[in-house]
Amino acid sequence: MANSMAEQLQQDMECEGLLECIHGLKQLDKECFRAMVESDEPLTIDEVAERVDRERSTAYRSIQRLLQSGFIQKEQINYDQGGYYHVYYPTDPDQIADDMQRMLNDWYAKMGQLIQEFEDKYEGVEETTVPAES
Repeated sequence: MANSMAEQLQQDMECEGLLECIHGLKQLDKECFRAMVESDEPLTIDEVAERVDRERSTAYRSIQRLLQSGFIQKEQINYDQGGYYHVYYPTDPDQIADDMQRMLNDWYAKMGQLIQEFEDKYEGVEETTVPAES
């Protein structure tokens, strides 16, 4: 990932870059998300792990990050004889996009505030002249 905003703006980005840029998700997180998007039905952690060819515990950590970021939902399925398991499925893309837009708007407002603070702080500072070398 680029170090500065100027570098980020010069990079060619794809929409999946938003997952990393806005939410800090990793490549595996994107692969797990894609596996769920491409599935016709909700998946268990074991099914996700198999589709991304990773250990169950690794897939579990990725799924937890996706849950925390709001990209996926979790549903509990109860067995008739007792017990349960969880399945995971992607959140509605419109809801994800709305959440990202809201986060971007909040970030933009915060940056505007910081820029104003910078301007207020340094507005009265006179330019100092550097003495010429002899």
